[in-house]
Amino acid sequence: MPLTVNEAAARLEASARVLEALVAGLHEDEARWKPGPERWSILEVVNHLVDEEREDFRFRFRHLLERPDEPAPPIDPPSWAIERRYNERALAPSIEAFRRERDASLAWLAGLDAPDLDRTSPHSGRSAGEMLAAWVAHDLLHVRQIAKLHYDYWAREVQPLRLDYAGEWL
Repeated sequence: MPLTVNEAAARLEASARVLEALVAGLHEDEARWKPGPERWSILEVVNHLVDEEREDFRFRFRHLLERPDEPAPPIDPPSWAIERRYNERALAPSIEAFRRERDASLAWLAGLDAPDLDRTSPHSGRSAGEMLAAWVAHDLLHVRQIAKLHYDYWAREVQPLRLDYAGEWL
């Protein structure tokens, strides 16, 4: 199937609804819980998605369409989690910020008139189509990550009960 902006936007809207449902009603302690010091909490993932929406994917996709010959400024998402204190924020405003940023992205995408998805940056070697496809894939990776965090938290909470009857996490 050839990638279209409309198809990508529909998938971005759908994954936003899934992400919101996965974190709805969480207690702050579960949202902040981390399975290890080098792993992210659900709250950190949500705030990562806010900044990625605003400062990475929407910005870089637009940059590729409008100024492909100029290098995009560098970013460092792993450092943002620490520097911007993602895990110290409240969950509800973080979810609201994600929704606002995603809505802004969807409105912008809806206003595009047949963008050239083959346009490629000589600096990154990526095409606009690849950036758009990666944007959708990024959401899906974090849906999986949040689901795994829920699973790990639940497994910890119900110890010593076993979860093996549920099946194997793949």
